[in-house]
Amino acid sequence: MMVPRSKPRVGVSACLLGRPVRYDGRSRPHGWIMENLATMAELIPLCPETGAGLPTPRPPVELVAVDDTVRALGVADRRLDVTGTIEGWCARQDQRLETLNAVILKSRSPSCGAGSTPLHDPAGRERGTAWGLFAWHLRRCHPHLPLFEES
Repeated sequence: MMVPRSKPRVGVSACLLGRPVRYDGRSRPHGWIMENLATMAELIPLCPETGAGLPTPRPPVELVAVDDTVRALGVADRRLDVTGTIEGWCARQDQRLETLNAVILKSRSPSCGAGSTPLHDPAGRERGTAWGLFAWHLRRCHPHLPLFEES
């Protein structure tokens, strides 16, 4: 007797699943993920920012190169630094992340961008691209986990 195979578990940025978790209180629903992938996989919503307790809406942040580190700092007020808050959430997700078969993240996000996130200098000038804080955590701590952006 064959045992039915369970669907693969795919972590997905919650905003791509239509959840209003973005800094502006909106979402970025992705039709193919919600309509097609949902029939083939169990979709697990992930949002590092709201998961870490940041409110919605919230002041926007961007990745900023500060000395030899990358920080998630406020766009309007550089004193707003959510780096530690998001990194703490990432570390607490490791056991949950081990149950996933893949992850799809929101491109260009300071949390989720997988190499596509604008990187700024402290004065706000764009200087290149970087990995968002959560995407970097996945890359560093879960290198076996297939990681994609919705784009």
